[in-house]
Amino acid sequence: MKMAETQLGLAPLLLYLVVVVLSGSALVVESGIGVNWGTISSHRLSPSTVVDLLKDNKIHKVKLFDADPGSLRALMGSGIEVMVGIPNELLALLSSSTAAADLWVSQNVSRYMVKGGTNIKYIAVGNEPFLASYSGQFQSYVIPALTNIQQSLVKANLAAIVKLVVPCNADAYESSLPSQGTFRPELTQIITQLVSFLNSNGSPFMVNIYPFLSLYGNSDFPQEYAFFEGTTHAVTDGPNVYYNAFDGNFDTLVAALGKLGYGQMPIVVGEVGWPTDGALGANLTAARAFNQGLVNHVLGNKGTPLRPGVPPMDIYLFSLLDEGAKSILPGNFERHWGIFSFDGQAKYSLNLGLGNGLLKNAKDVQYLPSRWCVADPSRDLSGVSNHFRLACTVADCTTLNYGGSCNGIGAKGNISYAFNSYYQIQKQKSLSCDFDGLGMVTFLNPSVGECRFLVGITDNHSSGIGLHSWSFIVWWLVFWIFWMLLM
Repeated sequence: MKMAETQLGLAPLLLYLVVVVLSGSALVVESGIGVNWGTISSHRLSPSTVVDLLKDNKIHKVKLFDADPGSLRALMGSGIEVMVGIPNELLALLSSSTAAADLWVSQNVSRYMVKGGTNIKYIAVGNEPFLASYSGQFQSYVIPALTNIQQSLVKANLAAIVKLVVPCNADAYESSLPSQGTFRPELTQIITQLVSFLNSNGSPFMVNIYPFLSLYGNSDFPQEYAFFEGTTHAVTDGPNVYYNAFDGNFDTLVAALGKLGYGQMPIVVGEVGWPTDGALGANLTAARAFNQGLVNHVLGNKGTPLRPGVPPMDIYLFSLLDEGAKSILPGNFERHWGIFSFDGQAKYSLNLGLGNGLLKNAKDVQYLPSRWCVADPSRDLSGVSNHFRLACTVADCTTLNYGGSCNGIGAKGNISYAFNSYYQIQKQKSLSCDFDGLGMVTFLNPSVGECRFLVGITDNHSSGIGLHSWSFIVWWLVFWIFWMLLM
């Protein structure tokens, strides 16, 4: 885990208030609660349905991982504060070409910021580009890309409204105790440049904090320290005592920033949450306990030992919806972070503290007919392995793995689950339940206990691999061609 710095007094608090006023926010030291809206799903709700879900739950801040036109159009007129994202793969182009930066801003920001348009407040330049596992692949592009995008915003007269941020993974800093927090040695120079840029442009530092990953990756990590209900494994750091991993991690960043001379910089938590499936410890009970504890803790405005009374500017829960087509390289839990399932139905009771009570489900979701594909009990299933592998390559079978909600349903249950997952992605086409005669359609729900056999949705935007609208794909092609011409 990471940790960090010295007590903040009245002066930093006043500075923080000034920053808040200058940023156009209300003069209150309170956190805003937002959500990450990812779209890497095999069952994608229409953007308009998602925006209605946000409004019904009074969620006024949303973070996107790209600039999907369908999402941005649906957000027009909603008043919801939006952060758009620039994927890491675009950083090289945007760092080398001011024309490319101008084009990106024109097509993905300016065109939506009209009267009654989309309320874009932030652009996330890259997504965890300093992640250690990237081995510096994107590192050299970050500052030049920031500079070019900033100049493009100035040209578009948007620099006073739209702020740039760079979401950083918590592995950018390290320490055994919060007050000793420092950035990784190889990042010191570039992070110094980054925070200088952010500070001069009135932008916060953005970090992603995941106590779940600390617990998942370390068998010796005390489980209760990941939550907010007290622990017998508190961390004592001089006069300060840490009772949860979130505060310890946050203050490690505060200390690391302080060592660079920016200990008072406002901090936004870009991603934080707890998954509900796909691994031991990833379940509905734990997710509810963590997220409700986090919301209560942050909105209590107590801050942390190094920033008493000054919580993060904003936190963005990860995530709004499950994303069943995400890479599972980090773990099978990666597809199960949503506070809502893929169809916009709340997974558990959660009060976001936004004056709306418990979560409200998405309305008017159109489902496919109530039928499922299962293994035919009358057939010999000894030759099913290739069919099972195919189904789980296309569809999401992560709940079948150890620690998953469907792990205990037996071999035939596993086959049926895989068959049905594939069948639903294929919009229940009759041939998609054939599997050389080993599958059959049933009208009896085969769900068992917490193991849910899903029924797909019929939204026009929900396609087999529909991760983005066609217009977004077209713009990717435009940028690719632009890049080739520059080479």
